[in-house]
Amino acid sequence: MEKSDENEQKIEFERVLNQELGEFGLYQFRNILLVLLPAIFSGFMAGDYIFTAGKLPHRCAVPICDDRQQEYAPNWILNVIPETATGFDDCSRYANITQIPESILNGTCPANLFDRNNIISCESYVYERTNTVVYDFGLECQEWLRALSGTLNSMGAMIALPLAGFISDVFGRRMSVVFFGFNVALVGCVRAFSVNYAMYATLQFMHTAIGGGLYSAGYILATEIVGPRFRIYTSATMSSTFALGQALLGLIASAVLEWRTLSLVLFAPVFLLISYYWILMESHRWLLSKNKTDEAKATLLRAAKLNRKEIKESHLNFLLTAIPKQNKSNTSEKNLVYRVLKSRVMLRRCCTTPVYWITTTFIYYGLSINAVSLSGNMYLNYILVSLIEIPGYWTAVLVLDRVGRKATLFSGFLLCGICCFAFAFTPKSLYGISLFLYLLGKYCTGVVFTSLYLFTTELYPTRHRHSFLGFSSMMGRIGSIVAPLTPPLMVYWSGIPSVLFGGMAVMTAFLILTQPETRGRKIPDTFEEAENIK
Repeated sequence: MEKSDENEQKIEFERVLNQELGEFGLYQFRNILLVLLPAIFSGFMAGDYIFTAGKLPHRCAVPICDDRQQEYAPNWILNVIPETATGFDDCSRYANITQIPESILNGTCPANLFDRNNIISCESYVYERTNTVVYDFGLECQEWLRALSGTLNSMGAMIALPLAGFISDVFGRRMSVVFFGFNVALVGCVRAFSVNYAMYATLQFMHTAIGGGLYSAGYILATEIVGPRFRIYTSATMSSTFALGQALLGLIASAVLEWRTLSLVLFAPVFLLISYYWILMESHRWLLSKNKTDEAKATLLRAAKLNRKEIKESHLNFLLTAIPKQNKSNTSEKNLVYRVLKSRVMLRRCCTTPVYWITTTFIYYGLSINAVSLSGNMYLNYILVSLIEIPGYWTAVLVLDRVGRKATLFSGFLLCGICCFAFAFTPKSLYGISLFLYLLGKYCTGVVFTSLYLFTTELYPTRHRHSFLGFSSMMGRIGSIVAPLTPPLMVYWSGIPSVLFGGMAVMTAFLILTQPETRGRKIPDTFEEAENIK
């Protein structure tokens, strides 16, 4: 009975709030417009290491053949360096048979100068370009070490999740945006002055560990201030802006090639977010939930004025007192793990939803990272792979309520898997076809990401929804941690990453079928209601 009264009060609160304040107006538009900037900066942070720690085309230096200009790919290159499926070897060459003075060679480098049965490691290198940490810190032929920066970026993001929740819940959404924005700017700029790879890698980890909550802070504020009918559109807008930030990263990286300068250009402007302490309005829901009555009243009145509304005194008093004080001694949380272990339905659900998230993040970040290895212009490829997410997000908005959550996720994962497998076996000479398959696979991850957020929240009860969603998304970070380690596998076969992505996608597509459809169902409020979803 007490639970029923609480739900009725919540429904009445939502009705009065939407009626008096309005679900979407100038107040919501102004604040959402402001938090789009943090979403763009978050896009920078999610992928900057792809360019600052990107692989450099290099080969062994051949002292008896290279002239002072040291051309990267001269016409005699295969006389000296073993041929590979992608061109020539990066890290080894044929041993000299004899030392011949450079003057005798007359600009040539004949094969008879080298023992093709004796392959040796490089002593020094010739580069096609020298604009990443690989050149500055001597990471040639250390692919796993180079890829570590991406893994550390994702590990930091895993730590950022609980920190973001704490800062946002205790100090507010606005303060959270300012706090994480300052950290993103500070660490990003300091990292530009790294003196060795250990410093660079450590700051790469710190960047997301203490700055990775920037996107979630803005996302939560944006979705809290709009009415229920506009939340899915607001969510898709925030996701699309994040993708736009990644595309802008590729565009800026194509113009600012040197990694130190690129870091400063990307992250120095983030200091502007400090001004949000004065210009961004706090979430009225957070103020009300924290019983900050005076601030909540001022925010509600100002919001209503911006929306050209006038809140009745009686309704204002109701809104200020409707949300009860948070119960700090919630003992049911302590028994949550035990209840899950006792329930076969919920245990199976808690074991499968993290797999959905791991697969999604693994493929999403994997396709983004490997985009720069595609044929053609690496910057254009990265921009296209980032932008293709946007129609994916909005496709999910259009189809989720029409065909259902399971059908959308199943078809999204399955099509993504098919595209990844097909891409792995498509000759690189067919650039148009391979790019189409790659982009279609990335488009599917956009559809899946939007759908997965909604599907996960609808499978779990209101009282514990945040805990279950947080658990699934945190486990999902395993996928983003592993994804940066896939490019080094291409030395064995260029199709290995795509086959891994495809295998995970197809497996997860069929795993989706083990869970119930939630479209059109009442969102469960209690543990028992969640168990009874069939």
